Amino acid sequence: MGETSRATEPLFRSSAEIRISATPQEIYELISCLPRSGEWSPECQGGTWVVGEPATVGAVFRGENLRSPDVVSWAPVVRGTWTTYAEVVAAEPGRTFRWAMHDSAGRKQSSVWAFDIEAAAGGSVLTHHFRMDTATEGILGITAEMDETRKQQFFKEWGDKVAGDLAATLERVKAVIEKQ
Repeated sequence: MGETSRATEPLFRSSAEIRISATPQEIYELISCLPRSGEWSPECQGGTWVVGEPATVGAVFRGENLRSPDVVSWAPVVRGTWTTYAEVVAAEPGRTFRWAMHDSAGRKQSSVWAFDIEAAAGGSVLTHHFRMDTATEGILGITAEMDETRKQQFFKEWGDKVAGDLAATLERVKAVIEKQ
């Protein structure tokens, strides 16, 4: 097999899945309600819909976020509280919900978070994905002063952090839904 070109590979790609004792529609109703994301997200504390019909393609969500100081502690990532804007790019009830992060000028970036739901015996399988095809404004700022070795270290540690967040999110979504 030949080498894969960096141009065709995403910068970050991660996913995790979990079985939940609920219908795809019940799960969709929760995960598409981003103001409730503080109940399950390791970083997003919730927020508000600021543009469009909530949870529909084109709607924009203003998220309030919190990151602890120990996350990739050596790198210049945002810590404490900050705000993000995300635009819904797919909304198919009972099936998929995806949103792309905006840059500081309000443009969609290639940083997409997603939930996909499939019916399964005794409930559903919920998959949580993250994909970043090219460096976002934030990643460019974080890595601007890094040499290649430090960039590789950052991408490895940040990728591990994202994978852990996806898994934690799914466990928390499961807990919320199965308590309802």
